[in-house]
Amino acid sequence: MKLKLKIPATTANFGSGFDVFGASLRIYNEIEMTAINGKHQEIHFEILGEGRKTLPVDKSNIVYGAMKKVFDTLHFTHYALHIRLINNIPLSRGLGSSAAARIGGLVAANKLCGGRISDEEIIKIAANLEGHPDNVAPAFIGGLCVCNYDGADVKCVKFQMPADLKAVLCIPDFEVSTNMARKILPKKILHRDAVFNLSRSALFLSAIIQKKYDLLSIAMEDKLHQPYRKKLIPCLDDVFSAAMRNGAYGVCVSGSGSTLLAIAARNMKTKCERIGRSMQKAFCARGIESKYIICDFCNKGVLISK
Repeated sequence: MKLKLKIPATTANFGSGFDVFGASLRIYNEIEMTAINGKHQEIHFEILGEGRKTLPVDKSNIVYGAMKKVFDTLHFTHYALHIRLINNIPLSRGLGSSAAARIGGLVAANKLCGGRISDEEIIKIAANLEGHPDNVAPAFIGGLCVCNYDGADVKCVKFQMPADLKAVLCIPDFEVSTNMARKILPKKILHRDAVFNLSRSALFLSAIIQKKYDLLSIAMEDKLHQPYRKKLIPCLDDVFSAAMRNGAYGVCVSGSGSTLLAIAARNMKTKCERIGRSMQKAFCARGIESKYIICDFCNKGVLISK
């Protein structure tokens, strides 16, 4: 049996929806899985692209960790597999590389086992592995996902991202540990900060659905995580200001960083490039190298072929 999967990158904490909103992006990791002759529960890994020199090529790889969840659930023990990972999603940059790996592993293993685990259960398992659902849900089903997670169960509603929007991603040359980005957050927040984000997250969803993009500059403001993560992302305010001055609808930290994301008009390629260059220049002014990527949002999630 041969199986090929493409899993999209994602942006979590999207807009003002901390731990709630996530959207998928047209940057893909690929998994090619082939059944081979060998001993039961034997796995061979090959990694190309991002992490080819640093990611484990044994059963400690998180792709296999996700697969094992499916195998154990379904009591499936008869497998010997060659798994080829082609990674295009930058690692530890807030673009959902771990979510893509886990979703890819779960979907590949479930397909191998005859698809006996439901889509809802796939998202639930992935959220429990990841610790939150706003990356794994859009990685699996695509689009803009609104997620509720109580630590065990997940409720998720998908919206289509408008085709007339682009994401401009500015990716600095340093990593932000998700664990460190979590630790830096306060244990308590002010009531007014909760109301601030509640109003803006409602406005964000309304602006996207009704295509009132002029509201995004306000709707993407945040007081729940970005003010605290400035310590981990130097010149965040400068990069945000540069993007807005050059025509972005709105800006936010992608996931826990270090990538910063601007939303722009899809039909204005020159403006998107100007936004990307301005963000890059703002990082450079602080001695930080970066690159920018202009990409579409993705509404299809995981793509499977044989």
